[in-house]
Amino acid sequence: MINQLSLDHANMARMLHVLDLKYKVLQQGERPNFHLMREVVDYILSYMEEFAVSLERGFVERLKDHIPEQADMAEQMLADYRKLKPRLEHLSDDIDMVLMDNVLPMDRFAGDLKQYLDAHREYLRQEREELFPLLEQRFDAEDTEAFSQAMPVNADKEIDRLQESYPELYAELQEADVPPLDPDDS
Repeated sequence: MINQLSLDHANMARMLHVLDLKYKVLQQGERPNFHLMREVVDYILSYMEEFAVSLERGFVERLKDHIPEQADMAEQMLADYRKLKPRLEHLSDDIDMVLMDNVLPMDRFAGDLKQYLDAHREYLRQEREELFPLLEQRFDAEDTEAFSQAMPVNADKEIDRLQESYPELYAELQEADVPPLDPDDS
């Protein structure tokens, strides 16, 4: 299960990388592929809704049971993760406006995108540096089974459905260089 979470973490880093590439296009004063941005944002929102929140909630409960001294850290991480969704929904609304040819200040949109990217990357950093090592040290097979049970029914089929629903995104991911999970590695 920790391997699955690490894979999910890496995949989310890739999604953020695609958005970051589009942010850089905006910074150059050019128009990025907003349709692709729509796919990325929709994918992340779907992932948050269908998988992440239930898994994160399961982590917090398990941490409270096994490592109560880390419960506050886990609760804060969950709260931080939940704060990402309204930011992403706001970006989603702005992308809709652009795709409907409404006027939107691109500097404001770029600033909102950058703030979202920074916040989500900070969450991933904390996950990688604090949560994952803690789980690897303190969780056993029983804990792993409990997390497996927390996965939504037919999760693997749902992930396949998401991949089929966002073909442009997956084509972009296959072409893009995979970013390092740790920005210090670049």
